[in-house]
Amino acid sequence: MAILLLLLPLLVSAVYGDETFIGVNIGTDLSDMPSPTQVVALLKAQNVWHVRLYDADQAMLLALANTGIQVTISVPNEQLLGIGQSNATAANWVARNVIAHVPATNITAIAVGSEVLTALPNAAPVLVSALKLIHSALVASNLDSQIKVSTPHSSSIILDSFPPSQAFFNRSWDPVMVPLLKFLQSTGSYLMLNVYPYYDYMQSNDVIPLDYALFRPLPPNKEAVDANTLLHYTNVFDAIVDAAYFSMSYLNITNVPIVVTESGWPSKGDSSEPDATVDNANTYNSNLIKHVINNTGTPKHPGIAVSTYIYELYNEDLRPSPLSEKNWGLFDANGTPVYILHLTAAGTVFANDTTNQTFCVAKDGADPKMLQAALDWACGPGKVDCSPLLQGQPCYEPDNVVSHSTYAFNAYFQQMGKSTGTCDFKGVATISTTDPSHGSCIFPGSFGKNGTITNGTSLAPSSNDTSLGCPTQYFYRSCSFTTSVIIGAFLMTAVFL
Repeated sequence: MAILLLLLPLLVSAVYGDETFIGVNIGTDLSDMPSPTQVVALLKAQNVWHVRLYDADQAMLLALANTGIQVTISVPNEQLLGIGQSNATAANWVARNVIAHVPATNITAIAVGSEVLTALPNAAPVLVSALKLIHSALVASNLDSQIKVSTPHSSSIILDSFPPSQAFFNRSWDPVMVPLLKFLQSTGSYLMLNVYPYYDYMQSNDVIPLDYALFRPLPPNKEAVDANTLLHYTNVFDAIVDAAYFSMSYLNITNVPIVVTESGWPSKGDSSEPDATVDNANTYNSNLIKHVINNTGTPKHPGIAVSTYIYELYNEDLRPSPLSEKNWGLFDANGTPVYILHLTAAGTVFANDTTNQTFCVAKDGADPKMLQAALDWACGPGKVDCSPLLQGQPCYEPDNVVSHSTYAFNAYFQQMGKSTGTCDFKGVATISTTDPSHGSCIFPGSFGKNGTITNGTSLAPSSNDTSLGCPTQYFYRSCSFTTSVIIGAFLMTAVFL
């Protein structure tokens, strides 16, 4: 086993060519679906070079030709039974959807079905057969070394996923999983896994903290520890991926890498999903991208790639209820970002954070007393230069707490490099793509102006900061408001040690 573990980095390199990547899923349940050429233009503008299609749409494959974008195409679930039972059907599918398009279209993988074991269990008996027949057709065309064949699984097939070292695949699927993993191993392919910390968080009955699901930094005493391995887990994503690795090892498969074919966070939900918000979606996807691109790996396999496809490119308004199902996208149908990702120093993928300006502004309808307290903090402990807000200075007018706090919030946000969590201020601030500059009042971060603010070391007030402080002479009303917050403890139970 030790030799096989040493070979895993080499296998990952063989599968990816030493490349860790972030890709994106492209759904089409939109009432105003952009044309394939518009989709490709958006991908190129955002420096996205890996995509996954849920089918093998001919127009989309033609539009992707000669772009260099690496494409995973899919056999839809409804075609699985036919392909899994007929060599001719599988060969015809490959001829029509692969051979007709390569090498102009850079097809690198075929996803056979999607979450078949949980979504279409009656097709499970032919799943491995379908993979083998598709692969045989690729071998016949000498394309098997270029195009890998696998099938995406829901992470729900993993039971007892924490601690990861005790996780195992649902044993009722052993007749499928064992030959499937052996097929992936023998063909140099990878396990496709859909990982959704959002759902794990929602279903945990408050056992999983939101910060743990969003990749936010945790103090060491709040990290989840696997008592069997003493590995520390700082986020749900890594714990699920490692649970899959341990599950494979219990079936004596230790050299099949994992690609996460879906992961994301919804930006809007109904009343039963209060944490489906723009800020949380932005935080999750921004942190996910940085986590992957930085080659962090997982505690079990540090430094080993976990390439990931974000779910998904567009909001899909035709998806069924609940509301969150329609709001997983990074962009609206017209190509407007739903939010601007925080990707400083995370490479060039999803360039919208460098081609668009972002500002931190006071939320509409925020409590004026909360705004005043946060304003006082920013211009005091937050070390923001608030001199432009003095009477007679460019940003004094309009002389109200919303305008003044917006200036201070944004100045802090910019001086902290727009890092995650620095535009919150106890929930009274939000990120905006609209430049709040007006007249001679030029906000930090505005194009064409010096947006550099004196460096500060304080962190923006968050939900566990109980002293916002009272500064100085910059404001039109005296500081008379204090708050206290009850901090919910993260209980390290048998699940989270």
